[in-house]
Amino acid sequence: MIKQRFVSFLSILLIAFLAFPAAGFANGWDAPVKPGWGDGDKAKHGWIVNKMNHMTLEEKIGQLFIIHMYGQTPTDPAYEDTNLRMNRGAKNFQEAIEKYHIGGVIYFNWTGNIGTPANPAQVNTLSNGLQEIAMNQRMPIPLFISTDQEGGIVQRLTSPGTVFPGNMALGATRSTDLAADSAAIMGTELKSLGINMNFAPVFDVNVNPANPVIGVRSFAENPDLVSELGVAQAEAYEAQKVIPTAKHFPGHGDTDVDSHYGLPIINHDLETLHEVDLKPFQAGIDAGIDAIMTAHIVVPALDDSGLPATLSKPILTDLLRDQMGFEGLIVTDSLGMSGANVVEPERVPVEAFKAGNDILLNPPNVEQAYNAMLGAVESGEISEQRVDESVYRILKAKMEKGLFGDPFTDEDAIADIGTETSLQKADEIADKSITLVKNEQDILPLAEEQSIFITGPSAAEPEYLAEQLRDKGYNVNSYATSTSPTAAQIASSSEQAAEADTIIAATYTANTNAAQQRLVDALLDTGKPVVATAIRNPYDLMAFPEVSGYLATYGNRDVSVEALARVMSGEVNPEGKLPVTIPDLYDYGYSLSY
Repeated sequence: MIKQRFVSFLSILLIAFLAFPAAGFANGWDAPVKPGWGDGDKAKHGWIVNKMNHMTLEEKIGQLFIIHMYGQTPTDPAYEDTNLRMNRGAKNFQEAIEKYHIGGVIYFNWTGNIGTPANPAQVNTLSNGLQEIAMNQRMPIPLFISTDQEGGIVQRLTSPGTVFPGNMALGATRSTDLAADSAAIMGTELKSLGINMNFAPVFDVNVNPANPVIGVRSFAENPDLVSELGVAQAEAYEAQKVIPTAKHFPGHGDTDVDSHYGLPIINHDLETLHEVDLKPFQAGIDAGIDAIMTAHIVVPALDDSGLPATLSKPILTDLLRDQMGFEGLIVTDSLGMSGANVVEPERVPVEAFKAGNDILLNPPNVEQAYNAMLGAVESGEISEQRVDESVYRILKAKMEKGLFGDPFTDEDAIADIGTETSLQKADEIADKSITLVKNEQDILPLAEEQSIFITGPSAAEPEYLAEQLRDKGYNVNSYATSTSPTAAQIASSSEQAAEADTIIAATYTANTNAAQQRLVDALLDTGKPVVATAIRNPYDLMAFPEVSGYLATYGNRDVSVEALARVMSGEVNPEGKLPVTIPDLYDYGYSLSY
């Protein structure tokens, strides 16, 4: 009934606006009609402009924001304590929509919007409830409902949804078809939950082994491969009517600082920037991608002011808009991250908007951010015409994805989540991604008659890997340590390893973790053969090149660990190719098989 009532209402509204496209033009704002637009495009243009000319300034400012709130329903009080509730000024989604006229919301696991595991019916109901509230306002405008569903280590919908190995695993397969398949499935599942905007794919080119924030979230170190796989995913999302967002412009791949906690500096020269970092984004623009997310990184070759790209007019307006020709939505990365907060907190959204962003994502204090933007327009610091430019893009994107016609999702759509076919596709990608890099004396596949000991940090899933191998008939013991193993844990691991025929060291970004390196050195000191399995970034071999065997999985999700066990047992012959260089050891594209 909700859907039928609003679809009928919006149909009448659309007919009325199209019938009188000139109303309000004389005294209101009008965007230029693009050359080559047909009559249908002109009618849509007239409808958007007419709607904008009936919006108040407060409603326009609200459309610029995508925010988070706690809770599983639109009216959950969730966290009344303002120390826990970051979006001060509204106690729940409904109040935020009614008070600030927000343009969208973002779902997280930590805010309780999507559980772990997820309850698809709850998320579906939440999305429909939010859209109903938005469409009941004085100016009914559907919401962007967004999340970060990259696949792999950044995936908000996990079980019972389809969990994929992630981007660098796709890079190891070299398959645009598999990249598109994974995005089509994720897009279908997001759409079934009412999520219409995804902050993915990642277009960063990871060229720094010490990168603490991108790593396996990148497809590869090769900009051409990143371009091919990224565009394939973007097009697959668009086919599902989910807005893809290429990130993080102008490229977050060469940093050893996490912009969540600091301000990275990218010291590439202009030639490198254009040949490496910017190349995938240009490919996305040429393919017509809907949105691009900014990075909180300083790039002196593009802007020597010391400001991060998110706050940089030379980077967002002069480069991205004017030189690269991007006409879609520019979205900030989360404004609560440390990398964005180089000016006073209340100035962050204002400076981000002045730089060229259309959407101000996830400000830590929505009341403060909203009032700062409203004040900047009322004072003349930001012109209302500049606001109108962004609001036009926002409404255009919502129209093109059909949200004005029907912003809701069918409650039965959740049947599309985690289907057997989708799960099989995730297994296929994982199987084809596992990369065998080193195999001295054919230590792999594992001989059935030997005893095996597996150890490493719990994040590297040594116990789950052991469980998988036991199910295949192997004699396996295991011991999980902390992420940075203590001296006592290292001693215990060494003692247990001495009793085994073969040792498996499951590592998790060990190339930047000295304690994990000490653990592997201690295992090598037993004199037993050691096979290292890099469960996240593939660079760990740099720290202990003496191991007898080395495999890269590119992620610690169950789907990757299960594929690793199939490869180690010989059930699957490894096919993956390194999507990055392991410095001084193995080149991009290197691989072995049985």
